[in-house]
Amino acid sequence: MGYREISIKLPTDYSEEQLRQHIAKELKIREFTYQIENKSLDARKKTGIHWLVRVGVLSPELKGDEPVSSPALDIPFKQRKERAVVVGSGPAGFFAAFVLQKAGINTTLIERGSEVDKRAEGIREFETTGAFSPVGNYAFGEGGAGTFSDGKLTSRTKSIPREKEFILSSYVRAGAPEEISYMAHPHLGSDNLRNIVRNLRKEFIEIGGSLRFETMMEELKVADGRALEAVTASGPIGADYFIIAPGHSAYETYRMLMRNGVLFRAKPFAIGCRVEHPQELINMAQWGRERLPGVKAAEYRLTSPGDGNLPVYTFCMCPGGHIVPSTAYENTNIVNGMSRYMRNGKFANAACVAGISLSKLFGREIGPLEALDWLESLEESFYRYSGGYQAPFCGIQDFIHRKAASKVVESSYPLGLKPAALWEMLPAAISDSIVEGLKDFSRKIRGFESGIIMGLESKTSASIQALRETDGCCQGFDNLYIVGEGSGYAGGIISSGSDGIKAAMNIIGRIS
Repeated sequence: MGYREISIKLPTDYSEEQLRQHIAKELKIREFTYQIENKSLDARKKTGIHWLVRVGVLSPELKGDEPVSSPALDIPFKQRKERAVVVGSGPAGFFAAFVLQKAGINTTLIERGSEVDKRAEGIREFETTGAFSPVGNYAFGEGGAGTFSDGKLTSRTKSIPREKEFILSSYVRAGAPEEISYMAHPHLGSDNLRNIVRNLRKEFIEIGGSLRFETMMEELKVADGRALEAVTASGPIGADYFIIAPGHSAYETYRMLMRNGVLFRAKPFAIGCRVEHPQELINMAQWGRERLPGVKAAEYRLTSPGDGNLPVYTFCMCPGGHIVPSTAYENTNIVNGMSRYMRNGKFANAACVAGISLSKLFGREIGPLEALDWLESLEESFYRYSGGYQAPFCGIQDFIHRKAASKVVESSYPLGLKPAALWEMLPAAISDSIVEGLKDFSRKIRGFESGIIMGLESKTSASIQALRETDGCCQGFDNLYIVGEGSGYAGGIISSGSDGIKAAMNIIGRIS
């Protein structure tokens, strides 16, 4: 039995039979099996957009060895006396807890928000009435902030192949489409994610894990460089090891950890707004047509040097998606993007943000507490402007020319828009840079300047970073780990989940 990998160009609406015909013709074989290894859309020429598909082919008619399997994550199981507490059920926290429990460590996972179905009810109520729920919102709850997002699974990190494969295979087992293992830009969609996190929760419980929702860690009891107990309203939970995956929105958790000697530093991050366009406009700009058979919706990823100011780029682009009120607290106003698996909504949206260092912005050293205070104050200022959760907005051209217009526009945002001189609501250096970025993007995508820009996008990454030893443990502690987006070392589902897995594997290695 021989094996070959080949790359094939296929029309966007190709069938499996067409793919098999191409393989047979290319390799001059009739009997074979195949597996798609990678699939990406080549849209560089609008007159010839196609899929580029790399397949691994196994056939008795081919010479050569069978494919070499990629090494898998090795989780050694045995019954153990050690206990672990994991705080936060986003990708970092869940996969850390999942791996620990698979290794035989008695693991309790606590989550300040609700389980996913109750959380979804809270979000529906919020978007219908404006009544914010602290346990059922876009920031906190089962699956973390990523549960109600586009569910992108891309990662630029090259050092996590085992962890990535473990996450993807876990998702497929829990109901994700098989294509996430080979698409160049895979995504799950918020509709799939709700089912996936529910199924993973069931699997975690079936292997002996304990999971408590609406259970916030209010205090961390520490002594002599060790974490001893996670204190909750229902009582303390003691353990031998603690992994905290707070997400990047849990400000009171950050501050509590600092009070208890956990070291952080301010780090560069990005801040800005959300832009929105009709999806058909983006399709026309990227494809030269409003629809393309076999492809859901056109995407874009844009960068600009900011004309000598701060670098500006688009982030978390959601084709066929919605802009949502993603505030973590009742007195703040923040927006984010989401889309369902089919990406068949009327609008496209993306963050348009400027990369900043607060120390450079203010010309002096900024510590982690001051960074949190500054960011929280900005988020509260958007709430005060709107008197609630309407998103301050203007046209992209209005932002560029700094001329507000009060016209009524159609948008996917569910809680209404409020006209605003949006550029005045951000620090001048950020506004000036975004103006130049928007000009640049309007040259790259035809019609980009006709869209709208709204709200505060402040959650591209954490504004602070935990100080960690080379083994991932928090500096000054020998049993405490902070992981995921809230650690300041990861961003997105795959890198966050991998960060949690690495912490769990470190613990397993220490006690094996």
